[in-house]
Amino acid sequence: MLKIVPDPPHPNPYAAHTLEDLLVQISEYLVCALTVSQQTVLLHTKPPAQVLTLAAMHEIDNARTLVELALSRVQSRH
Repeated sequence: MLKIVPDPPHPNPYAAHTLEDLLVQISEYLVCALTVSQQTVLLHTKPPAQVLTLAAMHEIDNARTLVELALSRVQSRH
């Protein structure tokens, strides 16, 4: 029998993803954010602007390290 009414979409677009998929996607976003920050440091050569960008780069890099650690633990369970 054919289904006349389609299933409603997921309320959360990320609900169907596994934890591993989400961690990989977060890691990719953090790499992009780090690249943008590095380019910003090159564009803004004055110290006040560079200090904030370098601080942001430090935090992004630390977050990426934590995501990579979590991802390695998820992958080691499989």
